[in-house]
Amino acid sequence: MLKVTKKENEYKNYSVNDFDKYNCLKISTIIYLVLLFVLRGYLVWLLSVTNMRDRVVIIEYIYPDTALFFLSLISGSLGLIVVVLLSLRRPSAANWVKSLWPYCRHLLVIALIFDLVINMIAYLYWQLLSIDWLIIQVSVVILLIALSFKSKSLSINLKEFPEVLIENDKK
Repeated sequence: MLKVTKKENEYKNYSVNDFDKYNCLKISTIIYLVLLFVLRGYLVWLLSVTNMRDRVVIIEYIYPDTALFFLSLISGSLGLIVVVLLSLRRPSAANWVKSLWPYCRHLLVIALIFDLVINMIAYLYWQLLSIDWLIIQVSVVILLIALSFKSKSLSINLKEFPEVLIENDKK
């Protein structure tokens, strides 16, 4: 009987389409969901910049108090580190990218908790948020953290790093 390794078992539920050009599993959607949530201030800012009529109306609609907008930018700053790591994740990446990559889950969880703490301070200290929004945010943060630790594809992503593939040319 052939002995099946643990690595082979990790990949048994994935098809060929689930892998990228470096034979690594494609990035988990959990990473993108967390980044969308954490970087929402930057996304609103980008939407407002692209609005040609009135660049401030979108920010004012979503963030009635400008302090909330700036707090959202501060809390999303940790998510930017993960975006940089994602964009530099390639075989020719610097050693610091390779060494930080396995800790992306930790960075995402810290970014979620930091975002939650910032919003709790905004609620408790400055009364900038409603309790309903704070409860929704706590629920979303707990859900995203649970999903990030439960996701098998994210665990595989953090173990892998792209390497140059040598193709065998057989004639």
